[in-house]
Amino acid sequence: MIFKRAAARVRAQDWAAVAVELLIVILGVFIGTWVANSNQDRVERRETQQMLRDLKPELTSDIQNFAALRNYYRVTRHYGDTAFAGWAGDPRVSDRDFVIAAYQASPNTFTGLNNSSWAQIFGSERLRDVDNAGIREDLGALMTTDYNVMEKELFSPYREHVREVIPEDVQDAIRAQCGDQRIGALGYTRLPATCSLNIPDERFRTAAQVLRSHPELVGEMRWHFAAVATYISNIDNLEQISRRLLKRIEKV
Repeated sequence: MIFKRAAARVRAQDWAAVAVELLIVILGVFIGTWVANSNQDRVERRETQQMLRDLKPELTSDIQNFAALRNYYRVTRHYGDTAFAGWAGDPRVSDRDFVIAAYQASPNTFTGLNNSSWAQIFGSERLRDVDNAGIREDLGALMTTDYNVMEKELFSPYREHVREVIPEDVQDAIRAQCGDQRIGALGYTRLPATCSLNIPDERFRTAAQVLRSHPELVGEMRWHFAAVATYISNIDNLEQISRRLLKRIEKV
């Protein structure tokens, strides 16, 4: 109808009326587009808020994972202290305890986290839809964390070289009876704090002699635990961010 009126006014050369009709058409298109875009923005923001709420179980799991990692490396450090004492000739450390501790100081475990899934869900476009600046900052930090870079240092020279020295039958027994254990439904890793093996003392005396003939392993173990300390510091920081993000999401 409006186009018929406009055509009639053009024929009548009623240019003022034509301009009004065109303005009405333009405004109608503009308002319709604005309403559609606003509705789409609201839908996307609701979806973003729901995605944030859906992250809560994963964040809770990550926090539990970080705690399990700290406990794991607390145990390896305890073994490391025994191994240091064994290399120092402490008479309170038996050959059996020395060899087991030297090996048990070397295992490693990781977060198992992959931030690529978060990055795919919350890309730069979706992240901009998050109104809360604190959530954007924390989520961005977790999305851009490179866990591979953090964890590669845990494959230390000590881990490699001590396993070149300890006899394979002793290593096999330690791994079989005192190796990593999966705990909980999510399979966090635990290292037993003590280790008892039914192996003759002679095998441990031989292994201890070999270990003591490689004093360079002491320095390598120091470097190993320095790398572990850095890793745990990074884990602590990620846990702090995760806890803060979880609290912020709970308020959304």
